[in-house]
Amino acid sequence: MAHDSEIAALIETGAQFHARGWSLATSSNYSIRLSAGPLRLLITASGKDKGRLTPADFVIVGDDGKALDPAHPRPSAETLLHVVAAKRAEVGAVLHTHSVWNTLLSDRHARDGALTIAGFEMLKALDGVATHEASVRIPIFENTQDIPALAREVSAALDDPARPLRHGYLIRGHGLYTWGRDLAEARRHVEGLEFLFEVVGRGR
Repeated sequence: MAHDSEIAALIETGAQFHARGWSLATSSNYSIRLSAGPLRLLITASGKDKGRLTPADFVIVGDDGKALDPAHPRPSAETLLHVVAAKRAEVGAVLHTHSVWNTLLSDRHARDGALTIAGFEMLKALDGVATHEASVRIPIFENTQDIPALAREVSAALDDPARPLRHGYLIRGHGLYTWGRDLAEARRHVEGLEFLFEVVGRGR
């Protein structure tokens, strides 16, 4: 499959996120965009322990979310959620985590349709946020096993001219999706948001 450096970076990401309690058991999935035209994504395979990933636990998919090589393992069931984000020019990597705090807050604030966070210095970890006085809105989508339908909802929100998705979103009782221009920025967004979720959760 090659792409050794990208695979090594995602293996390291999985080990660190597992150690921090953000990607336990076989939860979570991670991807790096290899090319934009045609879209090619390197993504974790389905059902893999993210704390013990190996080079055999990855698959390359196209813009339909399906493996390009039938000999590769089955991609994550949520691959289309990566695809709709990675179609945006500014997205080079997508990360999905299942922490205690993002799960609890996504459920508690689901009726509001979003979790709004303001006034914390760690907001500056997010791209384009320059002051703690900022207010960041993280939309919350209802959980569903119908991933194509959820992907259409997310895609529409990403393209919403009035209030487009910018830093990530939550799925109720499920977890966080965020992204970045590259893996380093996506990881920074995970770290910043997970810190903020815990601060908000503990504060309430």
